[in-house]
This record gives sequence, C-alpha cells and structure tokens, in this order.
Amino acid sequence: MIWMFFAIFLCACAAAGVTGGVFPPGQWYRDLEKPSWTPPDWLFPVAWSLLYLCMAAAAARAAVLPASSLALALWALQIAFNTLWTPIFFGLQRIKGGLIVLTALWLSVAACMIALFQLDTVAGLLFVPYLIWVSIAGALNIQVMRLNPGQ
Repeated sequence: MIWMFFAIFLCACAAAGVTGGVFPPGQWYRDLEKPSWTPPDWLFPVAWSLLYLCMAAAAARAAVLPASSLALALWALQIAFNTLWTPIFFGLQRIKGGLIVLTALWLSVAACMIALFQLDTVAGLLFVPYLIWVSIAGALNIQVMRLNPGQ
C-alpha cells in the first residue's frame, strides 16, 4: 500500500514540476544580474527530481501512520506553494512576489519537516535536503531582487 501512496504523492510533485516547463526561465531571467554563487542551470532539474522523490517518499511513509493528518495537510500546503512559485517568478516576472511565495514555502516546508519528524525520523530526514534547497533558493531570490532593483 505504501507504493500506492508514493505514486500519488509523486504525481502531485510531478504536477508542481510541470510548471517549470510551462514557465521556463527564458531570456528575462538570463538577462538578470545574479550572484556569483548561482547554481548552474543543469543543477535545477536534477535537484528538483531528487527532491520530489524524497518528498513523495516522506509523505508515503507518513500516510500509513496514525495521527498523520497534520503532516499530510502541511505537505499539501507546501506543494501548493511549490507549484505557485514558478508562475509568479518566471511567468509573471515578479521577483518580490516570488520571494513572498518562497517565504511561505520555506515556512510550510519547515513546519511539514517538524511534523514528519514527530511521526517518523526517516520521513523527517527526507525533508532536510528540501529545506536546505528552499533556503538556497530564498537567498538567491533575495540577491536577484537586490541586484535588479528596477525589476
């Protein structure tokens, strides 16, 4: 049964990931000033693929446990904010709006990770790389906003 849950949560992650194809970075993003420590373009799809697998595995582990409703509700919240960031940042080209969504994403990922740790240590650990990546994304978003004040 855990594989069925994994497949369902992975489909939710895939839906969030599709926004990267619908709203690709494009010329607007390439023309922005970015900090020297910006990850290379090839790293983003690799990182997100691995993170989505970890996120789905964490949720599937939690789904079979009693009292998992808070963790799963927080999981749903974070995947909603995850899905929203790309259309705001790349689609609408709103750097500050992206930062607002990213702040909500960071808070929901942190809360979900804590809730997962309370249920299952492995599930919580599976969310640690995600929180680190979202923290890097937030720092990058802040620096892009700072380096491009007219945007």
